[in-house]
Amino acid sequence: MDYVIEMLNIRKEFPGIVANNNINLQVEKGEIHALLGENGAGKSTLMNVLFGLYQPEDGEIKVRGEKAKITDPNVANRLGIGMVHQHFMLVDTFTVTENIVLGSEPRKGVKVDIKRAEQEVLDLSRKYGLNVDPKAKIRDITVGMQQRVEILKTLYRGADILIFDEPTAVLTPQEIKELITIMENLVKEDKSIILITHKLKEIMEVCDRCTVIRKGEGVGTVKVSETNPNDLASLMVGREVNFKTEKKTANPQETYLSIKDLYVKDVRNVHMVKGLNLEVRAGEILGIAGIDGNGQTELIEAITGLRKTESGTISLHDKVISNLSTRKVTESGISHIPQDRHKFGLVLDFPIADNMVLQTYYQKPFSNKGVMNFKRVYEKAKSLIEEYDVRTPNELTKARALSGGNQQKAIIGREIDRSPDLIVAAQPTRGLDVGAIEFIHEKLIEERDKGRAVLLLSFELDEIINVSDRIAVMFDGQISAELQPEDTNEQELGLLMAGNSNKKEGVE
Repeated sequence: MDYVIEMLNIRKEFPGIVANNNINLQVEKGEIHALLGENGAGKSTLMNVLFGLYQPEDGEIKVRGEKAKITDPNVANRLGIGMVHQHFMLVDTFTVTENIVLGSEPRKGVKVDIKRAEQEVLDLSRKYGLNVDPKAKIRDITVGMQQRVEILKTLYRGADILIFDEPTAVLTPQEIKELITIMENLVKEDKSIILITHKLKEIMEVCDRCTVIRKGEGVGTVKVSETNPNDLASLMVGREVNFKTEKKTANPQETYLSIKDLYVKDVRNVHMVKGLNLEVRAGEILGIAGIDGNGQTELIEAITGLRKTESGTISLHDKVISNLSTRKVTESGISHIPQDRHKFGLVLDFPIADNMVLQTYYQKPFSNKGVMNFKRVYEKAKSLIEEYDVRTPNELTKARALSGGNQQKAIIGREIDRSPDLIVAAQPTRGLDVGAIEFIHEKLIEERDKGRAVLLLSFELDEIINVSDRIAVMFDGQISAELQPEDTNEQELGLLMAGNSNKKEGVE
């Protein structure tokens, strides 16, 4: 068998942890090969070894049958290996073209030939069906488009082996479909793809084979056509996984969160929330379904104090909290699991222990008259790390060193532990494996059953239907419909999210 990539007995260690323990990965030419494993299983580490970001302690790598020593990403690029990272490596103020050609600019004399570069980018994007605007600034385009720019960066440098690290974690359902089509087009052009993902549905839809890693060790490689999601989940976590969250019928009580006639603008000074009305009651999970860009982000930021409102009111327990500072909102009884864990959820260069007390460090028992009690901070961090299964060498490890999924579990543990009246959960399972998703869903339902209100924003329709007690569809800055989960399905929700409805009732 001709393999384009062979990683044989790869061992990679970090202080206090063996991330890869003699793992084997063999990728055939022209296939989409899934790399599946729990958060912190060692998938991204293995791919960072292949891309030259890490050097292994042991093992060997062969590229197209030839032994290779990949000392840095430049060597990987020369070998035709490109990596699309989970967190994009783009310069916001640069154009699409400037980002793609950065470091490999075509020149006319000593100057960069930007016209030629733009034409090359346009030709390349058309060839692979990526359709980007070469002149657009990164800050002005959607996340899905930014990802296309990352893909084009690798193709521009001649990559024919592409590593996709959790590529759908930040995409809408429509963008995921478009990405799958793009990957299929790439394979038709003789590219080979390694896809790191937690999403079993995507593996079943697009992948040829799947290598499973559990706790840093290889479990095996299977043909996707000869397996099913349940078997893959069991291989990944070492036990059976329940895809349908068990919960008793909700018993909603008094209204906790009340939003009336709310208007909120975005950074461009454009109204994104337009006269929105919404209520969330104690003892229920209200799920907001909608296509990204319909005002959900601005709504969540207004509720949690991250964005000023133009008009209307946001009340918690009949007390107006609109335009309060984030700390005041937090102290009023609201927890926030943010969409962007790096920007709003963590201080990446702080130890995980410090991150566990970001909202409470100035209160007892963590502080007394301005003096920090680090013993109590570390005790709290240890207990949350254990309860939420955060895979980390210890509580003093910097948050940046954790895998994305473990960063998310740390945030969720911190936010739920504060026993809030209202939990605002925006994309709470983004980037998590099926075992962790099951755990988080159970935690949210547990909080609901304790009489707390939960506002769930998710672009995963199966998550909205599975977890919510009530669903509000958000379209063009308003709540366009309200449904019961048992009375709808993904197809109907998809139509409502696209605005195909005459319903215009607010959620009362």
